[in-house]
Amino acid sequence: MNIRQLACEMAEAIDAFMEKARKFFYSVMLIGHRCPKCNGPLTTVSEGRCRCGYCGHELDPTVAFQRCPECGGAPRLSVRKYRCHECGRDVTSRFLFDGLVFDREYFRHKMLESRQRKKDLRERVRQMLAENRSGVLCLEQADLHTVPGLVEALNGLTEDVDDIPALVPGVEFDLRRYESHVRAHVHDRPLSLTEIPALHQDGRRDLIWRFIAAVFLAHLGVVRIWQDGGDVMVMKYETDREGQGVPGEPEGPDGVERLMGRAEAW
Repeated sequence: MNIRQLACEMAEAIDAFMEKARKFFYSVMLIGHRCPKCNGPLTTVSEGRCRCGYCGHELDPTVAFQRCPECGGAPRLSVRKYRCHECGRDVTSRFLFDGLVFDREYFRHKMLESRQRKKDLRERVRQMLAENRSGVLCLEQADLHTVPGLVEALNGLTEDVDDIPALVPGVEFDLRRYESHVRAHVHDRPLSLTEIPALHQDGRRDLIWRFIAAVFLAHLGVVRIWQDGGDVMVMKYETDREGQGVPGEPEGPDGVERLMGRAEAW
């Protein structure tokens, strides 16, 4: 038994029943009440509001048709409750089902006051910052001779600057050179990238450059590469894929096969 589905179905049934009960309550409470302008039928459109079916006039049925049980005065909406206009006692509305009604004009006025307070606060902060802002700082031109020995000390820092050896630029990656190098060593049989001779004395960097060149060649359809354990294998690309006997999964459209090796495997 699916408890969750049954609970959802029960909740939907309760909501549907409550909606029918609300409509029935409103229709019963408005029996005998007509539009004060054209005597047309009234229909509830929201909590505390009903509309005439003929002229479209909207009104609050509690204010229009209900009276204070103590003094008979007309109720008026005060924030979120009804109060008698004469004696000030709370009046419980007979025209509300289970919702809350609020004075829209009151809340509109409160929102305007809140926005105005925020605007005034921003203006006060702006004026306060403008008043506390410092003036323009004018600095005189620095005179190195005002400090005894400063010029000599600075000159001492730059002595023998011509004897500093020039910086040797780092070795740049030559993609064409490595592509030609990889193509010269791959054959029709699988070959590990580590078996291809290095071109640079830094073995780790050279292996990375060999791998980059192999990936570019694979995208060009010249070679096929795939991972076999901790090694990256490479061989010449063949159009006929049948009977090659190459381990690994079938290659993708770009000729690169399952390149998911980890850096520590190198």
